[in-house]
Amino acid sequence: MGSLILLRHGETEWSLAGKHTGRTDIPLTPRGEAAAAALAPLLVKRDIIAVLTSPAQRAVRTASLALGAADAQQDPDLWEWDYGGYEGKTTAEIQERHPGWYLWRDGVIPGDSDHPGESVDAVGIRTDRVLARVWPLLNEGDVALVAHGHVLRILTARWLNLPPAGGRLFSLDTGTISMLGYEHDERVILTWNAQ
Repeated sequence: MGSLILLRHGETEWSLAGKHTGRTDIPLTPRGEAAAAALAPLLVKRDIIAVLTSPAQRAVRTASLALGAADAQQDPDLWEWDYGGYEGKTTAEIQERHPGWYLWRDGVIPGDSDHPGESVDAVGIRTDRVLARVWPLLNEGDVALVAHGHVLRILTARWLNLPPAGGRLFSLDTGTISMLGYEHDERVILTWNAQ
């Protein structure tokens, strides 16, 4: 059985500033590009049979730099959580208007037509679809998913049969690699947040 390799895209200006970046398509910074390229040696010996990315340019570019995957399949279910009216805001800015706000508990408010927002459970449904699609491929080798912090955290929670909000337990930095797999036929985290 292969492993599920998760790559969080490299740094962007918004991730560096702590802004919630859902559907806004922000490019990698030069440092983000360097971090993505630095993942390549960790992946070169893996038997990766498929690469799926979020459609966001930051994920597609990370896949290209880390995996040489110019032909990666873009999967809209790997888009980041739609933060709605909180798109582009930092947690501190949100808490000025909503003291004590916590994304995993309180969710988001509706935004404009480009950022309507979604619940953590809606993101969980998307990640369940991704897992259902990649499951048969793992019989043939490793599958790499290149996406974003929150969606990958939720996907990990679902891999472990936790509710989507269980993603709050897995901090994930930009430009990192994580691996999900099996131990004694049980789904586990093999590597987390490595650079």
